[in-house]
Amino acid sequence: MVGLEQIKASNAGISTTYPEGLVAVFAGATSGIGETSLREFTRHTVKPRIYVIGRSKEACDRLDAELKELNPSGTYSFLRTDTSLLRNVDDVCAQIKERETAVNVLFMSQGTANWYKVTDEGLNYLAGVCYFGRIRMIANLLPLMQQAAGLRRVVSSWTAGNEGPVYDDNWVVGNTKIKVPLTAARGHGTSMMTMALQHLAKTAPTVSFIHNFPGAVRTNLIRSDDGLETPVLECGERHAFYCTSAKYPPGRGEGALGVALPEGVGVARGIDGQDGTGVYSLTEEGESADLKVDELLAKYARDGTAEKLWTYTQGEFTRVRGNSSI
Repeated sequence: MVGLEQIKASNAGISTTYPEGLVAVFAGATSGIGETSLREFTRHTVKPRIYVIGRSKEACDRLDAELKELNPSGTYSFLRTDTSLLRNVDDVCAQIKERETAVNVLFMSQGTANWYKVTDEGLNYLAGVCYFGRIRMIANLLPLMQQAAGLRRVVSSWTAGNEGPVYDDNWVVGNTKIKVPLTAARGHGTSMMTMALQHLAKTAPTVSFIHNFPGAVRTNLIRSDDGLETPVLECGERHAFYCTSAKYPPGRGEGALGVALPEGVGVARGIDGQDGTGVYSLTEEGESADLKVDELLAKYARDGTAEKLWTYTQGEFTRVRGNSSI
């Protein structure tokens, strides 16, 4: 486990490790996990340019004032939209592309507990928010991330470490309803996310890809009755660490920067079973998931399941938007 004091020490080094002007995109950051992660990243960076994607005007207005007070040197842009719709994801990404030539960090925590709603694009709402919207956002912004100097990192905070068997005969969406049994949905969806990140990493090996599990954090979506909750502030500190630490290097590290590892902390094991290979499935403690996750994903790479998922994902992107990315 990466201890909280080690994380705090690492985060204190962000401002001296990285140059001023880091560009970061935070999606789903107007409440809960996303908001506290945004705050901690903002607190430790110098003159950051941060794009915040969320739905609530009131939350955006509040955060605008609070972030300027927290770090007056930063520039904050708020893009209000519903990321369950791929057309909206494309729109906000196009706006970012118009303003920036490079993006250092993409952090995504947008979520929902709505299993049954269907979007007007024919996608299950939960899948639209948590899978398709996130993967589309990565695909759209990846060219800018590959142009970034020093720090190039994607963090998708969701259900990592829970990878399980997938239902590759129907995946998540039957256009009108979920076909995957609810009892298997978490493992299925988790594997989808991690396999998609693994595919994207092949096209962008100088970018780090992290799928993490934040643990049980008291938010609008999660309520824990057993008292085993991660304090929301600690969750934000951990996410700032994931975004910046040398513990999670890209597969190819040319020019990559990372805050130096605290004493007793080593480079994380990638999902291919080797240390520092660019794609990471992390537990709530910031460590690599059980080796059985690596073994399952290796099986899916060998038998073609991972490639079948990507073909399906691209097919849905093309059906809805007419292309694989903008």
